[in-house]
Amino acid sequence: MSLDIITAPALNPVRHGFFGRAGGASSGVFLGLNCGRGSSDQHEAVSINRARVAKAMGVTADALVGVDQVHSAEVLCVTGPLERSVRADAMVTAVPGIALSVLTADCQPVLLADRTAGVVGAVHAGWKGALFGVLEAAVDAMEGLGARRDAIVAVIGPTISQRAYEVGPEFYEAFLAEDEGAARFFAHGTGDRMLFDLPGFGLYRLRAAGVGHAEWTRHCTYSDPDRFYSYRRATHAREADYGRMIATIRL
Repeated sequence: MSLDIITAPALNPVRHGFFGRAGGASSGVFLGLNCGRGSSDQHEAVSINRARVAKAMGVTADALVGVDQVHSAEVLCVTGPLERSVRADAMVTAVPGIALSVLTADCQPVLLADRTAGVVGAVHAGWKGALFGVLEAAVDAMEGLGARRDAIVAVIGPTISQRAYEVGPEFYEAFLAEDEGAARFFAHGTGDRMLFDLPGFGLYRLRAAGVGHAEWTRHCTYSDPDRFYSYRRATHAREADYGRMIATIRL
């Protein structure tokens, strides 16, 4: 089975892709292209999956660079293959041939590029990272490498949509305590529950940061089990673990 690679015309001609779960070597609850080394999937299967992604991106396996994601606002400036694990949730580079990658299973994978300056970025932005500034930190770091923020294109890939993201009142209150402008990204659900628009919030923060263009591919991870992994869907189904999808970009 061939790989399922979602691309965004707004990022062209920069090489990039939001990879679905098709075309992988994993089985069971991980069936497909699980690229998460932190999962309980077989290490060999994950390595095969990541090698297939690297090949699709035209890089060697060690040039497919990722970090230990911790829902932070930390950004790593990448100049070559990483020799050790680094805790961060965003990466930027101006070095050709390095494929920046992030793993997600409901959180936002965000790929960014200033094509003229030759600077790209990749961000893992769950609700916590987005709220505490990982998107803005990535834009700042790209600017530090020579990008112009009004020339940056940012695309949010497959993520959980508002209709599937139910949260409690404490979540809503915590958000508003940090960002009063976030209220419009919540809708009333059943009882005291709220429905949170994570990609809408991500677009709001990117645009407020001054990027030239921001969009969402409009793919919901929760609602399409054949195509995407979803942490929340796996939790509701009481599955033992879940796969992680990969999104990557390179010069």
